Amino acid sequence: MEKEFKKILTMIGEDPNRDGLKDTPKRASEALKFLTRGYEMCEKKVLNDALFDCNNEEMVVVKSIELYSLCEHHLLPFHGVCHIGYLPRKKVIGLSKMGRYVDMYARRLQVQERLTHQIMESIANVTKASGVIVMIEASHMCMMMRGVQKQSSETVSVAACGEFKGNSALRAEFDRVVSSK
Repeated sequence: MEKEFKKILTMIGEDPNRDGLKDTPKRASEALKFLTRGYEMCEKKVLNDALFDCNNEEMVVVKSIELYSLCEHHLLPFHGVCHIGYLPRKKVIGLSKMGRYVDMYARRLQVQERLTHQIMESIANVTKASGVIVMIEASHMCMMMRGVQKQSSETVSVAACGEFKGNSALRAEFDRVVSSK
């Protein structure tokens, strides 16, 4: 990968041997591996047995989980927050695992809509919850730095299953919780 980054530097008109760029191919290679480490993660290892018995069947919401990803179309970053709600069915998931599930899918080449759906499916699969909803609010550098260059744009995507799919009152409660400070 380092050799390819060196070629890219040359192709854009840079001298990869100049002082400031000598180690850039190595650093860029390491950075890209870090930014895409989600490919090395799997659902079972992320969960790590952190599923616990619980009699609560009321909504659980973990909100404002930071996320960073790379747009698969331009390899430019997008970043924002993810909100996850679910209705436990005798089992709850360790709270820190929510952030790990977000990272597992965000740290891959992505589009926000797929990312939202993958997180929702993963949480539903692991918890067997009677409903799961995921909302992501993100800013995309491909819209801000190039193309239309809209600096204040934000994309919101939602994926839901089970009870959240058709229950407008439940979705409204989720929205209220996510909007509260």
